[in-house]
Amino acid sequence: MAERTARKPVTVTKFVDKKAKGEKIAVLTAYDYFTARFLDNAGADALLVGDSVGMVVYGEKNTHSVTMEMMLAHTRAVAKADPAALVIGDMPYMSYQPSLKTAVINAGRFVSEAGAESVKLEGGIEMAPTIKRIVECGIPVMGHLGMTPQSVHRFGGARVQGRTDASRQYLLESAQALQEAGAFGIVLELMQSDTATEITKAIAIPTIGIGAGKHCDGQVLVINDITGMYDIFQPKFVRRYADLASVIEKAATEFVADVKSGGYPTDDESFS
Repeated sequence: MAERTARKPVTVTKFVDKKAKGEKIAVLTAYDYFTARFLDNAGADALLVGDSVGMVVYGEKNTHSVTMEMMLAHTRAVAKADPAALVIGDMPYMSYQPSLKTAVINAGRFVSEAGAESVKLEGGIEMAPTIKRIVECGIPVMGHLGMTPQSVHRFGGARVQGRTDASRQYLLESAQALQEAGAFGIVLELMQSDTATEITKAIAIPTIGIGAGKHCDGQVLVINDITGMYDIFQPKFVRRYADLASVIEKAATEFVADVKSGGYPTDDESFS
């Protein structure tokens, strides 16, 4: 493992300040201790423990089956790496929608039980009261607008948002409402780029795009996507930086062949 890179912690305040300074923000998902260390050494500004874990780790078709216990376990593993990057725990489906009390309790569990420094939740203007209440309890919240995966059935699939006047207006009003509620940033997912640009210019907190064009204040991608570990499909906005799937398969194939041929272990790899 690479030696830990010494960096000053990226706090929520420093995260927000990056927009004012004109610094682009790089965010990656992480689901385990070792990957968190690698991504932190790479200089990521934040590590999002996303509910995308349901798809890229557990093989589910969507994020709906992800539970609080799953998210707490993965967030705890990432936080154990003690990254300088800001750790954001993704609140799973139905962990915050039913009531303000439910939302506050579960947000608190991310901090007290899993070591997260902030949480993320999906939804527009209707979620502003929930964000406000969680923030009032001392927990930083990141919003999430556009094609929100937990509402995929309502959208009729993963469809680009912000293409109509009504959609643009809703997204712009929602972004402003989330900012007023105290959100420190907003993920913009699968959103027409000019709509994302308009939102980015209209609010003082950072926008983090994923399929929302290049004019957001930062970008986030799923680590399994950029490393080629999730090869079921590749969204248009994903850039693959490695093909670890073939590397792992090649290593495993060679090991299997060596075992079956008697080539592993050798005397040098045995104890006498």
